[in-house]
Amino acid sequence: MDLKNSLYEQFRLAAENFATSSFLAVPRRLAQAWEIPNEILYGEALERVDALRNDYAAQGIGEGDRIALAFESRPEFVFHYLALNALGACIVPLNTDLTVPEMSYQLGHSGCSAVLGLAALAPLLRRAIEATGRNIPLSTNGPQGLRALWREHGRSAPISKPMEREAAILYTSGTTGQPKGCVLTNVYLQEAAGYNLQLPPHLAFAAGAERQMNPLPLYHMNAINSLGAAIMTGSCYVMPGRFSATHWWDDVADTRATRFKYLGIMIPALLGQPAAPRDRHSGVKVAFGAGVDPVLHERFEQRFAIPLIEVWGMTESGRFMCVDQEPRQIHTRACGRPLPGLEARIVDDSGQEVPHGTTGELVVRHSAQAPRYGFFSGYLDDPAATEAAWAGGWFHSGDLCTRAADGMFTFVDRKKNIVRRSGENISSAEVEAVLAASPLVKQVAVAAVPDALRDEEVLACVIAADEVARDRTLALSLHAFAEQRLAYYKPPGWIYFVDELPITGTQKVQKHRLFPDGFRPDLPGLHDVRDQKRWKK
Repeated sequence: MDLKNSLYEQFRLAAENFATSSFLAVPRRLAQAWEIPNEILYGEALERVDALRNDYAAQGIGEGDRIALAFESRPEFVFHYLALNALGACIVPLNTDLTVPEMSYQLGHSGCSAVLGLAALAPLLRRAIEATGRNIPLSTNGPQGLRALWREHGRSAPISKPMEREAAILYTSGTTGQPKGCVLTNVYLQEAAGYNLQLPPHLAFAAGAERQMNPLPLYHMNAINSLGAAIMTGSCYVMPGRFSATHWWDDVADTRATRFKYLGIMIPALLGQPAAPRDRHSGVKVAFGAGVDPVLHERFEQRFAIPLIEVWGMTESGRFMCVDQEPRQIHTRACGRPLPGLEARIVDDSGQEVPHGTTGELVVRHSAQAPRYGFFSGYLDDPAATEAAWAGGWFHSGDLCTRAADGMFTFVDRKKNIVRRSGENISSAEVEAVLAASPLVKQVAVAAVPDALRDEEVLACVIAADEVARDRTLALSLHAFAEQRLAYYKPPGWIYFVDELPITGTQKVQKHRLFPDGFRPDLPGLHDVRDQKRWKK
């Protein structure tokens, strides 16, 4: 792949080659609500981007500036992103579902020069800025709305090599604590996007013709990667807004999507929609995502005739692994094999590679000669965490996986989600998958809680199915359901019935927020079923 100085230059090249092809599309229901066209051509987008580029330049914005964007998942985000990228500025996409303290942390930590966003978000953005204690300019009227910038911390240092400039700072989901800012360069953006060009023929993008729908928010690496892939292939990026199971198939038909991205949490929601004659005739050829429950994988493919291609990836890595060939092992959590440009292996706690089939931590790199090439350039202002993640010359993912003799990697759990009970390692994902298969359960999250006798015990936070009494009888039924399918020590010892689970904007459960005031045995809705966990030969 021929790298350019910026992603903008790749976009300009695509706009020249595919001027009359669709670049961005939104469902008509959203186009009407947002008062924008439902299709935007490459040539039209280039005009919008270049106009914004000139407006930003007139305000003195350029290399070294960090600009926070709060345009949600709308085409405006893309125009501002590419315009700022053309000037060598760095964007900080904001998750507007965050609380004021959470958003103010990201604004303060990133040292933003300014914030631009939608007018409807102005009150929220003002409160977040005020909470930083800094006088950060805010505009809901584009670059023209900015006054002369007051840079409390100054610009970041200029970079002599444009490809290595900061292009974006994406914040991790913060499922286990304060989020880290992942610094992404123009090399990262292009390599991550170009990695999609290596997909085998049956999964490859049709240049100038593909229409990929992605409901993930634009502050997420998946969406940034997908947008880059559209630019690299002259294809259309379909923006359906916030995921809606009710509107999903109508939006697919309306935008003529040929493929889509998914998260595991979307699959049961789509399966829960009423059956329709078009289920097997949506026009979608393939879908890419992560985390589909093995119990539901085959059901979805049989009903909708769309293969769900599981992948593994992280913001830090940019590149991904992909289950790109048969057998796809859809009844497991197989998450793929690396394509050229990514190396992966499984190691123990001392960093030594383990035998095939042994659970260990997944570590990845570009190559032995250039381990970090194309990866994130580091955690913002946290070199210690960056170097710790790269211990031994491999990036440590924090994911526990196995590797088979044929090279297939299979996800087991997050390293931090392992419950250590009486010397046994229990995967929370395994217990979640079992409980999720019960018709009495709508959603579940499993976590470790302290136990004086056994170090830790398994706790299941359960959103019960509608019209099911959330009492001890249900708790005992769920324990018995799990006991029939798991070793005696794996079922939950505590079952906690809740109305909702704390989640991030990318639908990950924030397990550290399950008990904000600490775990207590007397919490309403909590049931102690530890006495049911008995060894049986």
